[in-house]
Amino acid sequence: MLLLLRRGRPPPGLGPAPRRYRYKEKWAATAPRIPPTRLALHHFDVTYSLQLRDRWPSVRAGLLCEQKYGALLNNFSAVRHVAQELELLNATDFVSPAPKKEAGRGDGVSPEGSGEGRTAVRAETVTQAGTSPPLRASIRSNIRCYTFPRGDITRFRPARPDTLGLLDYYLMDAASLLPVLALNVQPDDFVLDLCAAPGGKTLALLQTGICVHLAANDVSISRTKRLYQILHSYVPREIRETVRVTSYDGRDWGQLEGGTFHKVLVDVPCTTDRHSVMEQDNNIFHRRRTKERQMLPMLQLQLLMAGILATKPGGEVVYSTCSLSPLQNEHVIERAVEVAETQYNISVQVEDLSHFRTLFQDTFSFFSDCRLGELVLPHLTANFGPMYFCKLRRM
Repeated sequence: MLLLLRRGRPPPGLGPAPRRYRYKEKWAATAPRIPPTRLALHHFDVTYSLQLRDRWPSVRAGLLCEQKYGALLNNFSAVRHVAQELELLNATDFVSPAPKKEAGRGDGVSPEGSGEGRTAVRAETVTQAGTSPPLRASIRSNIRCYTFPRGDITRFRPARPDTLGLLDYYLMDAASLLPVLALNVQPDDFVLDLCAAPGGKTLALLQTGICVHLAANDVSISRTKRLYQILHSYVPREIRETVRVTSYDGRDWGQLEGGTFHKVLVDVPCTTDRHSVMEQDNNIFHRRRTKERQMLPMLQLQLLMAGILATKPGGEVVYSTCSLSPLQNEHVIERAVEVAETQYNISVQVEDLSHFRTLFQDTFSFFSDCRLGELVLPHLTANFGPMYFCKLRRM
């Protein structure tokens, strides 16, 4: 019997020896892998259910449904009837009514944004400003973005070119405009968009009509090409030639041009939560990108620090992500304030943006318990975001 087994032949009456274990390694290698979208959703279910609690089911449903868009009107286009056309479809400009809301709000804020649930931050780490200046300057800076009412899932038609080939509007997540509005660009400001590609926020900055000293940077050459395409499709040559487009590593900008800019927008790479649960391609939750995903908060901190160092004293930085994660949002802000103080002897103040919840509560769903900055939550009736943004002032 022992001899027969050693030679690989079965003993009489037992039939062929089972061979499945000879192929076990091959089976494991070819077994179906868990899609990154499912990995992302599982990760979010574990983490965001603790953060958002009873709000998570509705936010989850929003993330898994079709995103809602806004139409950013192109002020450089020769087409003048676009606003009227959109208004006939029941779309409204969510930016322009904001001053009326601000004028009527007095000193109060919306019930949702009362701040009762906000956790106090240690005074030695972060100083929160009492009240930001009114938004009238930024609201009245010619930015117009049309959205359909809550619950209306009408889609915008594709953009059309005018006689010069410039498209009449740019479709984007309307919540992406909020960091640009928070930046509150003023005439003669030197402005840096540190992580500019694919170009929606850069285009919005140009729509203000007063952003004449603009540097747009992105480390990715392929994404920078997309930025060039956006500028070519929406901006006349004489304007886009004033935009300085570069492809430096944003983390080095503090050394390249430190203390140069009045306003800096730092829209950092993040987990892009909506993309992560909906798209397989270029998904940060792919197993081969695990290390990259784990290092995101460090990268975000380095970029934010570069933005702070790039500003003049008295200058302002707006930090933004399209993630719900506190590790990528408030924790990065807290750490940046601490690093600026301890390593660079720079005092940084976190500005209060709670009035944004009053100004834009009819368009977006805000998270009232965000400790620093503001967070737009996806919701089936207003499926924008997620979009986190926080404003810092270098003292």
